[in-house]
Amino acid sequence: MSTAAAAVPADHSFFLRRVHSLTGIVPVGAYVIEHLFSNLFALRGPEAYNAQVTFLVSLPMVLVLEIVFIWAPILYHGGYGVVIWWRGDSNVTQYPWTGNWLYTLQRYSGLAAFAYIIYHTIQQRFTGTHLLDHPDQAFTKVAQALSNPLVFAIYVVGIVAVSFHFAYGIWLFAVKWGLTPGERAQRLLGYACTAFGGALIGLWLAALMAFV
Repeated sequence: MSTAAAAVPADHSFFLRRVHSLTGIVPVGAYVIEHLFSNLFALRGPEAYNAQVTFLVSLPMVLVLEIVFIWAPILYHGGYGVVIWWRGDSNVTQYPWTGNWLYTLQRYSGLAAFAYIIYHTIQQRFTGTHLLDHPDQAFTKVAQALSNPLVFAIYVVGIVAVSFHFAYGIWLFAVKWGLTPGERAQRLLGYACTAFGGALIGLWLAALMAFV
């Protein structure tokens, strides 16, 4: 190996992008589903929702579990997603094909989702009543926040961004990892992911309205 070749830094972008893709499905995507499931308890009333929150915060080593399986993966996936967005080059105006539009929407929905998650976490975990100490007040805290029309609008935008980003992210994951070889398989998965994304948005909005 020549000295010039040895001086060239190793390119780890392929590995980092693969990890980014994987964390978007597990554990981040899995957490989106779990979080939706827990919020749907609001449809059964304040007591059912508070009981679910109480169960979650009573798990052994809950803070460690959150850091390792939720916050660290979200920070990596969101942070590296910002890097990908910054280095990306959208050309939807020159070549307005569906794939280019979806690429652009995926990147910007990721930014919106990341900002929403940060906002939601700060609002619900680090301001006002601490839910780890008072899980019996969880429903009231969410309901009070959503009584503000601006906050409600932020939640709606965040829900749509997260749902689209996750649903289309599943399609991208399958393509990148070779799980859907061929145009037909990719088209069928696209239909399934579209239906999945629509279902996510509908369920999230139903849970949101339960607090209102």
